Amino acid sequence: MNLYLRFFNDEVLVETVDQAIDFLSKISEIKLDDTLCAELARYAEGNNPYPKRFKVSSKVYFIVIKTTAKTMEEFKAYAAETAADTPESDNATAHASQPDMLHAENPGWYQAWMKFKRVLPVAGTNKFRYVDTEFEVKLKAHSIQDAYNRMVDHLRSRGDVDTRSQFPSIRGRNFKTEYLGMN
Repeated sequence: MNLYLRFFNDEVLVETVDQAIDFLSKISEIKLDDTLCAELARYAEGNNPYPKRFKVSSKVYFIVIKTTAKTMEEFKAYAAETAADTPESDNATAHASQPDMLHAENPGWYQAWMKFKRVLPVAGTNKFRYVDTEFEVKLKAHSIQDAYNRMVDHLRSRGDVDTRSQFPSIRGRNFKTEYLGMN
């Protein structure tokens, strides 16, 4: 079993934990200690087939993936093949994952759904809380981006939705659309 390691743009495919440690020791941001080396060795020798993230600092990680690939080209080819074979779960996800599709002109009716963080006052106090709120609408728009913008504009203009409410990303899992057609 080989190991693929990646830290930002630095990547390598190695055969042993020692080679992995040698690669990591050449990266100045990663401070190798006995604990990290032992954890890497446990992961490499263990039965866990899933990729593992190793923490470098508060929000920085490097990733290690077990693979049977013998070369970097073989590893990348398998990764590309796997990504191409992954079916989209539904039409909405396909739209959200392809940036060109967001702005593509496709006038007509859309069924749009959004889960957003709505600000609501806590009774008897001057405090507020965020509550997950679902909103679904059928609307006429020129594109997915237009449908999203119209939904957010409508919610922001409503008197019962606080201006501090937070809306999801158009590419996130909390926004979905389905094109219904021209009629």
